[in-house]
Amino acid sequence: MATPVVLIAGDGIGPEVTSAMQEVLEAAGAQVTWVEAHAGLPAVERFGDVLPQQTLDLCRRYRVALKGPCTTPVGKGFRSINVRLRKELDLYASVRPVCTLPGVDVPYDNVDLVVVRENTEGLYSGQEHVVVPGVVESLRLITRFACERIVRYAFELARQQGRRRVTFCHKADVMPMSDGLFLAVAREVADEFPFVGFEEMHVDALCMQLALDPSRYDVLVMENLFGDVLSDLCAGLVGGLGLVPGANIGTRCAIFEAVHGSAPDIAGKGLANPVALIRSAAMMLEHIGQRAVAARIEASVRKTLQAHAGLTRDLGGDGNTATLTKALIRNL
Repeated sequence: MATPVVLIAGDGIGPEVTSAMQEVLEAAGAQVTWVEAHAGLPAVERFGDVLPQQTLDLCRRYRVALKGPCTTPVGKGFRSINVRLRKELDLYASVRPVCTLPGVDVPYDNVDLVVVRENTEGLYSGQEHVVVPGVVESLRLITRFACERIVRYAFELARQQGRRRVTFCHKADVMPMSDGLFLAVAREVADEFPFVGFEEMHVDALCMQLALDPSRYDVLVMENLFGDVLSDLCAGLVGGLGLVPGANIGTRCAIFEAVHGSAPDIAGKGLANPVALIRSAAMMLEHIGQRAVAARIEASVRKTLQAHAGLTRDLGGDGNTATLTKALIRNL
């Protein structure tokens, strides 16, 4: 029986990469029924909001969604679509798997790590105000509840995937109360998983070590702002955001997404690279139990990149969205 999945195509190159993803999933034998929803610029034109209530209601009803890149207009009074989705649906864990792919020319070999980012608190909680003219204060909120559930998520992920170590990233020497609480909770949770290694690292030291040798890391867990920066840094280690999948997981809902931008400059030209969204769809299929289909898609991505035929320009080829999609289907 097909599983209903909410599909948010987004804007810019979103509809193009979404269409390519649907072709690949159909060819791979995915048992999915798409439930279309809107967000981004098309939603503003149709509903007057970048993230309509109807879209949130569909996500709550079906509990699984796949999202293409969406634009939040700047200076129009709209809050970030991604931040609102995470807040409204309590998608507390951002999960970004990062691994070296064949055929992609990068300085590093054998990178295979997962960045787990707390998604609901920290400086991205949106608590800002003007103290006096010319002075703005932003509040960095850290709670024991959110700390515990994100660290526990990271350890459970490590256990399920057979990973050997969780690295907790912090800056407790500078923020002894907020990051001090996070660190204390991380140590408590780590004691419950004696079969998984645990280490603590300052965020600046971790950035340097990732540049030197990212292959030594397994699961990284951290607060919101650090995770926002480090997840993109880690994507760059293996070829960039056009290759890396992403997910935002909550207790009841999960949204899988390509984390790159909407690239309006190439929208409609058939030049967009759909790999990140296709790999995000593979993560989604694993999540709903269609693991064999997900494995076929991942294997096809690797075979296609290795063959270096039909690739888009950002991947070093001279092809386009259509040629890359056909290559992925041929290599299933």
